[in-house]
Amino acid sequence: MYFLFISGVKTDLTQIKKAGKKQWYIAIFGVSIPMLCSLFIGIGVRKSMKKELAKASSMLGLTSEFAITAFPVIYPIIRELNLLSSEIGRMALSTALISDVIGIQFIVVFEAAKQGEQKSMYALWFLISSFLIGASIFGGVRRIMIWIINATPEGKSVEQIYVVFILLGVIVAGFLCDLGGIAVTNGPLWLGLAIPDGPPLGATLVEKSETIVMDILMPFSFAYVGFFTDISSMYGHWSYLRPIFLMAVTAYVVKMVTVLFTAYFLNMPFRDCLALSLVLSLRGEVEFLIFTHWLDLKMITRAYFTMLVVMTIGVTAIVTPLISIVYDPTRPYMIHTRRNIQHTASNTELHIIACIHDEENMPGIINLLEVSNPTTHSPFFVHALHLMELVGRAAPVFIDHKEEQESDNANSQNPIHNALKLFQQGRGGENMFKIHSYTSYSPKRTMYQDICKLALEKKASLIILPFYKDQFEVVARQGVQFVNSNVLKHAPCSVAILVDRGLSMRQSIHHFALLFTGGADAREALSYADRMAANPDVSLTAVRFLSHNGEGDNEMDKKLDDGLVTWFWVKNEGNHKVRYKEVIVKNGEDTISALQAMKNEFFHLWILGRNQGINPVLLQGLTDWSGENELGVIGDFLVSMNSGTTSSVLVVKQQILRGQEPSSISFLEKFTSCGL
Repeated sequence: MYFLFISGVKTDLTQIKKAGKKQWYIAIFGVSIPMLCSLFIGIGVRKSMKKELAKASSMLGLTSEFAITAFPVIYPIIRELNLLSSEIGRMALSTALISDVIGIQFIVVFEAAKQGEQKSMYALWFLISSFLIGASIFGGVRRIMIWIINATPEGKSVEQIYVVFILLGVIVAGFLCDLGGIAVTNGPLWLGLAIPDGPPLGATLVEKSETIVMDILMPFSFAYVGFFTDISSMYGHWSYLRPIFLMAVTAYVVKMVTVLFTAYFLNMPFRDCLALSLVLSLRGEVEFLIFTHWLDLKMITRAYFTMLVVMTIGVTAIVTPLISIVYDPTRPYMIHTRRNIQHTASNTELHIIACIHDEENMPGIINLLEVSNPTTHSPFFVHALHLMELVGRAAPVFIDHKEEQESDNANSQNPIHNALKLFQQGRGGENMFKIHSYTSYSPKRTMYQDICKLALEKKASLIILPFYKDQFEVVARQGVQFVNSNVLKHAPCSVAILVDRGLSMRQSIHHFALLFTGGADAREALSYADRMAANPDVSLTAVRFLSHNGEGDNEMDKKLDDGLVTWFWVKNEGNHKVRYKEVIVKNGEDTISALQAMKNEFFHLWILGRNQGINPVLLQGLTDWSGENELGVIGDFLVSMNSGTTSSVLVVKQQILRGQEPSSISFLEKFTSCGL
């Protein structure tokens, strides 16, 4: 009961209106064709069925259950497989939601038919009771829930007393349904659907009850199913188990094939079609609940129940790992096209994805964009993505604020969106800055997919990620590190991680330090710093680290480094605010000593590459800095070294092309793009 209640709270029925034609076609064909095929098999073997199963009402219940995909079943599996924010995950959830709505209609007809087998008035009473209870919940109780939401101050949690009464109301709803001859679980499900998903009410209910429901009550529920499962009861009864087995297998196979070919006909890639068909074949808790209900109705015996439970477990156990093998949500992000700063011509528009977790990130992101020197000839198109953790909802939500055309009142209540608009207006409108705002609600585990997908669609050259300087002390922000690490691993473009300690625009001159340690990441950092150096308010000190006698150098990387550094120096030779020097080091200890010596000259921002292509000699002996985190070895040290200061750190990682080693990028393309 509480499992279905929580599932109902997380479900947003308005998503059905937003579902596209693909989801509708797949859902309708994916339910109707398997159901009809299973029904034909059932009619053909009807004579060998038990009397109770041979009834028309039982046949309807069997075929509809075998054909329908339950939303509460596939959601936790998709979440565990990190597919919630993927294309297949979103499509599967929408399709399953439509399938569930169709399934509810069949369940109502099945229950009414079962009630009417004894006396026709019972079927009428069932329909009247269902209507009255449903109208009371969706008409009356929902209004109370909306009143509770309106009475809760913005940003605050719902009062505890309301939560307690709602959770007790689950028991009451189940009791009323049972009293009216309706399956006891319908009431809790309807009550959950009547509660608006997301914060404040839906999120609070899920936070307060999900752990005890899923981790304590549900295992008891599965144990309850296990008590009624008896493998020995199937021995010697294959002759009357076979008809139901054939109906179930037919429905499962036909459903997979139908979904596969329907999706393929709708121009989806074959691998995605196969993954979707596997996802929509998943079975689980809802099926166990229905089998138990059939057992209570004496529609099936323990032997039937055992066979159906084993089949359900078998299908899910086989299909779930196949989904991981068939579908990789990160596959589209690794591309062949160069999307980075180094290979973006200086006279073209630069697309940037700016990721924002909360208002604390806003000043640093805005100030970094300000000093990055956008001009009318080289404007920035910033796609600002506000990342919110998904709480109290099942399906992720992605909001395009431009498409939504929010009202002025709505905008005024969104400080992040408001700040971006004011920043754009203060910088001359869209001549130098174009800002497009989005908000994404998704779990921390799949948040990186929204970032990478947006970067892929907008052909971005750079993703800017915030880094919490106290991230390792604050448990609530540990998920941010997970997001950053996955973006670094799968991004379809270059990535910059900003550790903001007060990067401010108030100074007349901004003193920046570029640490060039060699390799692809360092070349990308130099290209970004070169854009900043063109800003008249920026003073840049570029320091190149070289190993003693060239020890440990990669020949190809060294040529690429020399070419880009020479280009940078020639270009900025007349700029008195740009300084360049070289430091020779023998090991990591020398590298650290050189960095500590630079601390005497205060820099507002340190810019450096992450790890890719760096000469290992420069890091030799730095056993205290593992470099496993997203900042890399030297970046991690800089953050620690500047602890307690207002020096910010920007760590850059260059895009890695699919099937191509980082060192194979030709530096001649940089010369060509610059007209040299």
